[in-house]
Amino acid sequence: MIGTRFTKYIPPKDDRTPFEQLLPLFLELLTHTSGDVEEALDWMKEIDKEQPLFSKDYTLEDFKNDLRKHGLIGDPPRKGGRTPLTGKAEQLIRQRALDQVFGKLKKSDRGTHGLRRVGEGDELTSERRSYRFGDRIEQVAMSDSIRNAQQRNVDDLQLSEGDLEVIETEHQSACATVLMLDISHSMILYGEDRITPAKKVAMALAELIKRRYPKDTLDFVVFGNDAWQVSLKDLPYLQVGPFHTNTVAGLELSMDILRRRKLKNRRIVMITDGKPSCIKRDGEYYMNSMGLDEFIVARTLDAAVRARKAHIPITTFMIAQDPYLQRFIERFTEANQGRAFYTGLQGLADMVFRDHASNRKAS
Repeated sequence: MIGTRFTKYIPPKDDRTPFEQLLPLFLELLTHTSGDVEEALDWMKEIDKEQPLFSKDYTLEDFKNDLRKHGLIGDPPRKGGRTPLTGKAEQLIRQRALDQVFGKLKKSDRGTHGLRRVGEGDELTSERRSYRFGDRIEQVAMSDSIRNAQQRNVDDLQLSEGDLEVIETEHQSACATVLMLDISHSMILYGEDRITPAKKVAMALAELIKRRYPKDTLDFVVFGNDAWQVSLKDLPYLQVGPFHTNTVAGLELSMDILRRRKLKNRRIVMITDGKPSCIKRDGEYYMNSMGLDEFIVARTLDAAVRARKAHIPITTFMIAQDPYLQRFIERFTEANQGRAFYTGLQGLADMVFRDHASNRKAS
């Protein structure tokens, strides 16, 4: 090609240390192993056999020592048990999930639930207006007000009420969200790992809200045969159990949590891959994993209606494509007047983000 000169391709130099190069892989493996440090290191050892990770200059032992030096793992227990992760490591896992799910966010991308009306609110804007009786003194834009006085009379600087400008404020709302995670056995059935992407979404959503929406609250509920609340710290360690799917228990606990939050904007986000197959009746478990049990379905739809009457919309992400499951979710969504998405694992994260972002305005 005339005018074009080709040279040998030289890949860009990687200035990272061996530890910095290996850390992302270790964090990813921790998510898959539910925070088991030893198992993650064993996987790195196996990967090293196929694709060299370590060398005589930087061994697996060197990497473990660096993990301790950087404050990511604690000392191994003397009498068995797992090597503990530190809070710093847990935060890095959430950060990695955020980068993977939502992309790298700028620190300035701080969001709120904005209502499109101005007045005496709680967030400053860039807008200015004339002073009105009753405006708070801290709203007065002093530099703008002094400039107005100078323009009116440059030789005799005296502030009058007509010179005063105030900074307009905007009302903001907070949102309380409960994220429900299905940890029933079907989340790893047939060799397909659905729980790891679901955990990543939960961790990413938590980190997103923490950074962008500091006034929001986010709680986590897991449900199998029963439902229980977990903390942000617990997310990397969640594991699927030999459970059926008690959706009713998850919804009831989520609604109880949201009632205590005392916020106007409340909602539930539910990630599941299967039908409800368990409820409690007269203190006993009633289970049926064969098809859709109409008794269990009726109880689940009743819970959806109760949430609607409490003004709690439910957004359901069904990570399964079975037509009969979709028909159930359509009935469930109609009962709650909420939202439903049918998605594969690849699109799950983006859909959770889109839905969270689109439900930020108060009704």
